[in-house]
Amino acid sequence: MITIHLDGERLELAEGSRLSSILSRHPAGCAVAVIRPATQEQTKTANLAIGTTAGEITVEMSGEGDGLPGLPEITEKLALHWSDRYAAAFGPFPSSIRPLRKPHVYERGDVILGCGGYEPERSYLIFAKTRHSADHGADESGGVMGKVVSGRGVLDRFTTGDRITKIEPVVSWADTSRSYTTTDPDLILEDGMQVVTRIEIVAQGYAKDTISTEAAASVEHLLLALQSGRFTVGRATTTHVLDPHLAGEDGISREFRRPRLEGSVTIRNTGKGAGGVYIYRADVPNSPAHNMAGQVVHGIELVRLAKEHDVLSVNVTPHRISLLGRPLTAAKEIATAAGITLKSDKEEGERIIVSQEPGTTLDALNERLVTVTTAPVDKVIDIELDDVAAPLSCDVFRRYTGLKEHDAGMMPVFFKFDDVVLFKPAIAAGTKITPENQPVDEAPAAALAITNDSRKGAGLVGVRLSANKEFGPTSEPFEGTNIIGKVIDTQKLKKVKERETVYIREVRR
Repeated sequence: MITIHLDGERLELAEGSRLSSILSRHPAGCAVAVIRPATQEQTKTANLAIGTTAGEITVEMSGEGDGLPGLPEITEKLALHWSDRYAAAFGPFPSSIRPLRKPHVYERGDVILGCGGYEPERSYLIFAKTRHSADHGADESGGVMGKVVSGRGVLDRFTTGDRITKIEPVVSWADTSRSYTTTDPDLILEDGMQVVTRIEIVAQGYAKDTISTEAAASVEHLLLALQSGRFTVGRATTTHVLDPHLAGEDGISREFRRPRLEGSVTIRNTGKGAGGVYIYRADVPNSPAHNMAGQVVHGIELVRLAKEHDVLSVNVTPHRISLLGRPLTAAKEIATAAGITLKSDKEEGERIIVSQEPGTTLDALNERLVTVTTAPVDKVIDIELDDVAAPLSCDVFRRYTGLKEHDAGMMPVFFKFDDVVLFKPAIAAGTKITPENQPVDEAPAAALAITNDSRKGAGLVGVRLSANKEFGPTSEPFEGTNIIGKVIDTQKLKKVKERETVYIREVRR
């Protein structure tokens, strides 16, 4: 038998077991981090990795105080003993500290060795949640052994029943030829090997009992970017990994900023990379170009070892609350599960949600109330988009109809004649619509198209209910027409009127 650790859980397996035997539910194509025992050099950093039932914390040790005794033997005694707005204490356990009986000033993130009743036999590991002055039964130095440098959001989530599950030194894995990421299911597992399969992120401002909305827009962008459960590494540097697939987005305003420590998750708010998601594997200074959006609480090893083009499994807490495009009955179920009251403009008949207020997840969770506007199902037109044949045009279409962020969008009807319906989304001037996926012999019936930059009417969207061998759905010649998909509900189009706003819903098969 061999022993390995899978996401921190100890497993005993038969010798010769393969990676696939422990990854039955792992998303296909997603890499995992493999840390072989031979790579755990005796050169250790000045940090401790502290695992808790509320998340993972990295502590940079300062060398002050008496130090933490008896690692890892004391771990089994570290249950949450008390917690208030200022600090949380785990223990008790015996130590040799000499309490000074004097208050000290502590900063948020300080890790303190103190004791209860000035009795060293009842010592506690104390985490400062905020700046405060207190007598925690520490020695003359104040008992500060170190500072939380990653996972500070975990401090706010400590609650009754939480405990510390591990305390171990952080090891520097310099030999990346033996610590690496892989997707090879036939990899032979070795005794002592660690396998990390996923990244867990807690959104900035989110905790079990309290919600802060200082980063609500950035968090919403993060939830949108990672809602597929995959982080695609487009760039990997010594300080960070970047998922750029939503980079280039407009409307990323400057929001909540903090120093970017290891495990921090940010959204770039300016430049060509605006909208990109960054996860840091080293501490870097604060930057006005980056909004804080979350914190890694599990899987920092996967972040450290990831390389360009890796696809990593990721989960963000909380789940996104976007109700647009959903039937009212389904939206009520989602709201109820999240502890939110849903207020609708109308209830009768089968209705689809076309707008939501507030629009961000953190605001909705904070207010515990969402007000929605609905439309009868016969006013919502289902479409399919063809990202394979027309990826650039589909991206433009989604961006300016609202389908980029939600499952429902809208377009104003511009003109209607014969079997043609034309729409005019508010596409920004200068937006490039490069010719792609142009009809060859015939524009098929029910095809959805957008006029490309070769014509004066660039950006006009159209549908033709019947096939045509001369003109495309926007009534332009084929060279000016980009086919982006098809309309499923063609019968509904016959009822629309000029200058009416039409609701659309994307159907993915």
